[in-house]
Amino acid sequence: MRACSEAVPLYPVYALLFADTGLSTAQVSSLFAIWSVVAFAAEVPSGALADAWSRKRLYALGELVTAAGFLTWILWPAYPGFALGFVLWGLGGSLSSGSSEALVYDELAAAGRSSGYARVIGRGNTIAILAMLGATLIATPAWQAGGYALVGGLSVAVKLAGAALSLRLPETTRGSGPPDASDDDAGYWTMLRNGVREAAGSRLVARAVLVAALVPGFTALDEYLPLLAQDKGASIAQVPLLYAGTALAMAAGSALAARSFPLPATLTVAAAAVATGALIPHLTGMLVVSVAFGLLEYAIVRAETRLQDTITGPARSTVLSVAGFGGEVFAVLLYAAFAVDLPLSPLFALCAIPLLLTAVIARR
Repeated sequence: MRACSEAVPLYPVYALLFADTGLSTAQVSSLFAIWSVVAFAAEVPSGALADAWSRKRLYALGELVTAAGFLTWILWPAYPGFALGFVLWGLGGSLSSGSSEALVYDELAAAGRSSGYARVIGRGNTIAILAMLGATLIATPAWQAGGYALVGGLSVAVKLAGAALSLRLPETTRGSGPPDASDDDAGYWTMLRNGVREAAGSRLVARAVLVAALVPGFTALDEYLPLLAQDKGASIAQVPLLYAGTALAMAAGSALAARSFPLPATLTVAAAAVATGALIPHLTGMLVVSVAFGLLEYAIVRAETRLQDTITGPARSTVLSVAGFGGEVFAVLLYAAFAVDLPLSPLFALCAIPLLLTAVIARR
């Protein structure tokens, strides 16, 4: 299921689809803005819906809606079609966000095995990253064989498979019927209020939410890795190989998530690696940056596990969605920071400062 969430051949080529259709840079930017606005608006409400209804069914619905978005791109390759596709993708991603994680934790807790959450999620993330690499490798030959139609068709099929697999998950702690807003215990508005209240009302939970929001936000830096590699002298042919090395480091970080290392120390070392790797003026620095991303991926799982362990109420998906919303906001702030007129390497290195502050916040 996690493999299907990331093994989407459209991911590395959809920007080319937009360009081949004749979209301007401004139009493409507006599409990303539409995507972000929809994702922001739907993140927390969808978490409450998962708590009030069925988490596995909401996850499946999210995958179906995302598949519909990709299909729209292929059937209607024009700006309105791309805009509608991004609306569907943003909504689908929000419906899926937090649902599966809350489901896994509650099911493990019901079986008395909540201590195994980091191991399960870590392995799932590792499989997802490796699946993403595999999809990237087949995107080019698929495009050469059947154009965007084949790439899009494969992407839709993968999402449909993920939806089908999610429906086979056990869900002993949630209802199977449609959401009932009149039910005072499980109604949508009750869950939304309870989740937001728990996320903000308890100092312990609020701190865990903040850390679980900040740490994933730093992965927004991966958008600048190709540019950083070129600044260090990498050729166009070398950039994908360096990026693959970073992805493998992230997969290793997830695979090690079952091992409990101090989160503040992990984030501190990651900050040092970010700054050092960014400032090394040759390709060796990219290897150090890859280590930083591996540590960040480990920290993401451990921060989420800490948050899961602190949640005591029934609105688990809602609380996770609050953290997800915070992570998206922080990522946007990082993007805005990179608009400052400074060379890329110093800007990248300066990101070590908020990462160190996150390490301080993570201290219990």
